[in-house]
Amino acid sequence: MTGITAENWTSRFGADNSPFLSARRVAEELGVTMTELAALAGVARNTLTAKSGARKVDAALSPVVRILAMAAEMTGGQDRAAIWFKHQPIPGWAGKTAYDLVRGGKADRVIAYLEAVRAGVYA
Repeated sequence: MTGITAENWTSRFGADNSPFLSARRVAEELGVTMTELAALAGVARNTLTAKSGARKVDAALSPVVRILAMAAEMTGGQDRAAIWFKHQPIPGWAGKTAYDLVRGGKADRVIAYLEAVRAGVYA
């Protein structure tokens, strides 16, 4: 696979005829329900489907999409990135996965970890 970028992922997860991310597409990529995605993103389930909540949903899903894009770049594929996100423990976090950390409000820590790995620092 070539050229996996954050822009590719953003367009991949964009809502039809909208500048915002599609919660449905993110949920499908991760293989989770909309309820699980709502818990992961820290928003109400109804917010994910309401047009009026598009900005809030976009802000909540942006870190997830960024993490998936970075992981896809490192793992070599979108499917592998989703598997890594849900199942691979991150060193130094007591067996917690990126999914666990994002759900716990620590998406910034996952991004920092991935940036460190990208820079050549391995835990």
